[in-house]
Amino acid sequence: MKLNEDRGKPPRRERLERLVVRAVRATDAEALDALINMPGYRHGTLRVPYQRLEETRKRLENPTLGAMNLVALYEDRIVGTGGINRFSDRRQHAASLGMGVHDDYVGQGIGSVLMSEMVKAADDWLDIRRLELTVFIDNEPALALYRKFGFETEGILRAFAFREGRYVDAYSMARLRA
Repeated sequence: MKLNEDRGKPPRRERLERLVVRAVRATDAEALDALINMPGYRHGTLRVPYQRLEETRKRLENPTLGAMNLVALYEDRIVGTGGINRFSDRRQHAASLGMGVHDDYVGQGIGSVLMSEMVKAADDWLDIRRLELTVFIDNEPALALYRKFGFETEGILRAFAFREGRYVDAYSMARLRA
């Protein structure tokens, strides 16, 4: 079921008001594994096809120290995920950010809700001055979202990753808190 199939459903704004963002739990492993193995979700990441459930469980049970990992739920279904990984030492003012949305829910505002929560946490709770990310240059929806939240392109990473039989470039983007 897609959010954009509106027959018999509440308006988009009301659906987004019913969206729940919370910390990821170990019990989310199966749902997260299904999400990250979706073709559209995977297309925008560095993941290879057929990630094993055991790998997902291991990552959830042993999170990176200082990381904030979130999920977005609509009607108890994980429809998006995002995370902030803070750097250490002389880069403790900076963090990397990553996110993805369920293939059937792209373009429905879920990415904006997740991004808003992560930026708010970075600014208001974690005192992160610099948020940075890497995004494939052909991922127009993600680029539009990141620009909406103040991310700027800082450079192009040529032949950044091998995806679907060819090398793909990526942008290095960052958002600096004033």
